[in-house]
Amino acid sequence: MAKEKPHMNLVFIGHVDHGKSTLVGRLLFDSGNVSETELRKLKELAHSLGKAGFEFAFVMDNLKEERERGVTIDLSHQKFVTDKYEFTIIDAPGHKDFIKNMITGTSQADAAVLVVAATDGIMEQTKEHLFLCKTLGVKQLIVGINKMDAVKYSQDKYNAVKKDMETLMKRVGINPEKVPFLAISGWEGDNVVKKSTNMPWYNGKTLVEQMNELTQPEKPTNLPLRLPIQDVYNITGIGVVPVGRVETGIMKVGDKIIIVPGREGKGVEGEVKSIEMHHEQVQQAEPGDNIGFNVRGIGKKDIARGDVLGHVDSPPTIAKEFTAQIIVLNHPTVLTVGYTPVFHIHTAQVACTFTELTKQVDPASGATIKEKPDMLKNGDVAFVKITPTKPVVIEKKADIPDLSSFAVRDAGNTVAAGVCIDLVKK
Repeated sequence: MAKEKPHMNLVFIGHVDHGKSTLVGRLLFDSGNVSETELRKLKELAHSLGKAGFEFAFVMDNLKEERERGVTIDLSHQKFVTDKYEFTIIDAPGHKDFIKNMITGTSQADAAVLVVAATDGIMEQTKEHLFLCKTLGVKQLIVGINKMDAVKYSQDKYNAVKKDMETLMKRVGINPEKVPFLAISGWEGDNVVKKSTNMPWYNGKTLVEQMNELTQPEKPTNLPLRLPIQDVYNITGIGVVPVGRVETGIMKVGDKIIIVPGREGKGVEGEVKSIEMHHEQVQQAEPGDNIGFNVRGIGKKDIARGDVLGHVDSPPTIAKEFTAQIIVLNHPTVLTVGYTPVFHIHTAQVACTFTELTKQVDPASGATIKEKPDMLKNGDVAFVKITPTKPVVIEKKADIPDLSSFAVRDAGNTVAAGVCIDLVKK
């Protein structure tokens, strides 16, 4: 059996209409991941919808509503294999209403390609997305200066946008020396998969070459064990089988573990009897592994979805209150102290109250705009204090980043998203 290639999540971000979807479509097509036939079908569809030229974008925007609006709404996931990695490409919406998906997308991304059009240069969302990458801890970034065909492959235009981007990066605390800048055209295919002949002045890499240069993120095996419970089954002849994905650390058969908060709110202890992955018994599980396991000493009613497993000697943290940095995405009016929506934290869903709006900051630079604002509206970024209505596990970003982020939902909308930066233990 051929050894599996290492896997990476790559998110494409940037301002609306800067050509992300077309670029991703071109990448898939030129590399043979999408066939001529599929593309021809999409071309015909694009014409019939009066959207000629959108066929590459349609490769990713496969929701009917998106095709009719010509806008990326949801995150589309697409497998893409190079000679070095297997990528899951996440085409994140650039559109304002859809920044919430961008956040859920970026929080699972190992690297990001920030697409900025040579025609427009830096726009509002270019700044926001860059800041979010920084806030949400995306470690590796590639900047694609796209639509080079539309500026007649001008080196001056490329240099001007690159210079502006470097200034912006310094402002948000990203070192531009470490970021590759590519001169590309998703529309024509310049420097996407094939080296362009239109820019003799450009001596950088193609997008695919640059993707191969990304380094695989270290699995957080050295952090304490954390496994959020997704479901709990009772299987005849085996007993209680919790299911979930290891986020950090290593779990081995024989480990003494604790699952918190549990039904009583103080956790239940047990010993790992067996671990199963892909219907096979394994001796240990690492970050990224989806497993079912059997624990001696724990009953079905003791634990539930949203509880988190850890080793007895470093149990998961139950927060009495926590401080977070949030971005307000889609609140119908304004967000004020006392608001108690549902927080989605790993697999847990818990109503939490905003008890203090500490300070509002500039979404593009992180500088303080206002101490103790009365309210927050869409697009605002702020530091806030939050009190869960019942015990919930969350970790500080500095300690265990994998368990620090959350989404805030209310009446079917993602109202806000954020990351925990400090907490008071229960």
